[in-house]
Amino acid sequence: MNFGQAIEALKSGKKVVRKGWNGKGMFVYYVPAASYPPTTDVMKRAFGGKDVPYREYLALKTAQNDVATWSPSTSDALAEDWEVVE
Repeated sequence: MNFGQAIEALKSGKKVVRKGWNGKGMFVYYVPAASYPPTTDVMKRAFGGKDVPYREYLALKTAQNDVATWSPSTSDALAEDWEVVE
């Protein structure tokens, strides 16, 4: 599928990956907007101790078994080899 279809799958709660990626266990997923209690002193001061509003974003479960925010490269955005991961 193309990247537009991958985005629609992400927004419906699916995980997606490119066939061309060789990192074992990697996938992209959608994190909806939400608010969380501040966990750092910087954010506690910036938001007066109140919950911090976070915008929606895409996250990547990496081959190193951690999570990072993710933005597509031009190659990713133009690729036609996206697929849903179960």
